[in-house]
Amino acid sequence: MPRSDLGRGCCAERLSDVRRSLNPMTGWDDITSAVGLALAGDKQQGRDALAECWQVTTGTDHAQRCVIAHYLADLQSSLDDEVAWDEAALAEYAHVSDEDLAPVGIASAAGLAPSLHLNLGDGYLRQGRVDAARAQLDAGIHARSALGTDGYGGLIRSGLDRLQQRIQQAQTP
Repeated sequence: MPRSDLGRGCCAERLSDVRRSLNPMTGWDDITSAVGLALAGDKQQGRDALAECWQVTTGTDHAQRCVIAHYLADLQSSLDDEVAWDEAALAEYAHVSDEDLAPVGIASAAGLAPSLHLNLGDGYLRQGRVDAARAQLDAGIHARSALGTDGYGGLIRSGLDRLQQRIQQAQTP
C-alpha cells in the first residue's frame, strides 16, 4: 500500500502553512521549507534539504529531529531506510513536549504519536515483521485519543484501521 494512503501529509500541510518569524537557531523555517519542497513533488530536493537540516541539528533538538525524520522516512527509496527514519522519529518523539512543537502550529505533541506509530507499523508490516507492526498499531490505537476531530485526526484514525485490517490479513493462514 502506498504510504500516501496511510494519512501522511496532514502534519506537513500544517507545517508548510506555518511561516513564523522564529529565532534562526531553532531551524524551523528551514525545516518547513524543506518539507514544502518534498510535498510540492520535488522529492530529491526535499530529501536533500531535510538531510541538510538533520546535519545541523544537535542531540538536544528532539522536536526538529522528530519532524525531520518523520518526513525523511517518506522520501527514502529503500524500505529499510524508511523504517530506520521512522524509528528515529519515534525515538526523538520520546523527548518532545507541546512547547517544542508550538512554533510550527502543532498544539499537542501527543497528537503526533499516532501518526508516528502508524508509519512505523506500516513499515514493519511491509518488512514482514508482523509482531512488531502489531505492537506499533497497539501503541497508535492507545495514543489516538490525543487526535482531534478534524480531518487530520480522521485520516490517522482511518490509517490505523486500515493497518489493523492488513495485520489481521497477514496473520490469517
